[in-house]
Amino acid sequence: MAQSDPVSCPANIGDKAACYTGQDANGAYYAIAIPKNWNGDLVVHAHGGPDLGEASDPARSVEDLDRWSVMVDEGYAWAGSSYRRGGYGTRMGAIDTENVRRQFVAEFGAPERTYLHGQSWGGNVAAKALEMYGDRRGPYDAALLTNGVLGGGSRGYDYRVDLRVVYQYYCANLPRPTEPQYPLWQGLRADSTLTTTGMRSRLRECTGYDLAPAERTALQQRNLDDILAVTKLPERTLESHLRFAVFTFRDIVHTRLDGRNPFSNAGVRYSGSHDDKALNAGVERFEADPTAKRDLSYDSDLTGDVEIPVLTLHAIDDPTAFVEHESAYRMTLEEADRDHHLVQTFTRESEHSGLSKAEYANSMARLAQWAETGKRPSVRSIAESCARFDATYGTGCFYDAGFRPGSYASRVEARPDGGRDWPAMTSWQERRWSRIDGVGIAP
Repeated sequence: MAQSDPVSCPANIGDKAACYTGQDANGAYYAIAIPKNWNGDLVVHAHGGPDLGEASDPARSVEDLDRWSVMVDEGYAWAGSSYRRGGYGTRMGAIDTENVRRQFVAEFGAPERTYLHGQSWGGNVAAKALEMYGDRRGPYDAALLTNGVLGGGSRGYDYRVDLRVVYQYYCANLPRPTEPQYPLWQGLRADSTLTTTGMRSRLRECTGYDLAPAERTALQQRNLDDILAVTKLPERTLESHLRFAVFTFRDIVHTRLDGRNPFSNAGVRYSGSHDDKALNAGVERFEADPTAKRDLSYDSDLTGDVEIPVLTLHAIDDPTAFVEHESAYRMTLEEADRDHHLVQTFTRESEHSGLSKAEYANSMARLAQWAETGKRPSVRSIAESCARFDATYGTGCFYDAGFRPGSYASRVEARPDGGRDWPAMTSWQERRWSRIDGVGIAP
């Protein structure tokens, strides 16, 4: 195992820690920080995305260390992987996350306790790592999942499937009638040279999404109103959701699944537009290839097989990983009879990529206390203890201890084939599928 290189810490950490970077045997770049006031515990971070690109990005793990410097401020050592490549691959991310933990132990010794942290898609990665490595005798003591994509991949992107077809129904410019046609479940044809800038231009052309309302044409405004009403997406993140449904879908379909379709919208009834009858008659329909759906499910769906404490923190108005993902995760653990390992907290925030530093610090402290004592905290006690950390960080505590999200199906139209039931993949299915040669998504 190669040794890490000492480097200058990112700006938010400065001289409060010793920082290191390196590249593991699989090609994944990573970053490590050990604070001068180290409390003996380690946070292993799983980053979001997925970022697209062929190779590991050496900057990503350093940027995440900088973004969540609050963990180092609180005395935790930090280790995070950039993953060995870009593109989709939840199990790959989980393996690379475990590898950076092993790197830390090999170089700096075993910490007293080790905690997983995952944000956004990294919440899916960390939850998968938790199921792969987090049994009672495993290396992890507990996990914190923040604004996590906890519905997995086989259903967790259905709302973006809906956006892809609804957008094309109204806009008819992705592809244009004069361009080579392709089924929309591909996101984008494999050899397309369209850029994110070009996609953004087409979105503006159709909806005027980034213009002031007075600057939009009547047709642009109606297109925008219809797309947002049907998909239930916030206007401010429409472009990012469409980008995922175009470019990340292309990666999933063409690069990871050999051109097979894992998505379906057969039987979905779209509503909320100015003419639902015409929309449902004209929108493109398709059904998933069962093997593609299986492979995406095996890679990214969660079984609920959890044996250690899991604390989640989610913004109620998260515009990207909407809060109903938490309902899917809760039902997944309930079905597996593991929900006694789960506490879910919610805040009256409206951002996805970062929450209050006081809440992160508070969440880690209460998670560590749970892991050390075995006493499961109440949501209200977690909310009440935040003020002590806000005295240091001054970023606010916005917990809503009485909030409970609606069902996943209340936000995304459920597919007819069991789309209301969780987990999306049972432990039995996972074991059976694991015996199929080449199942899942290759690292």
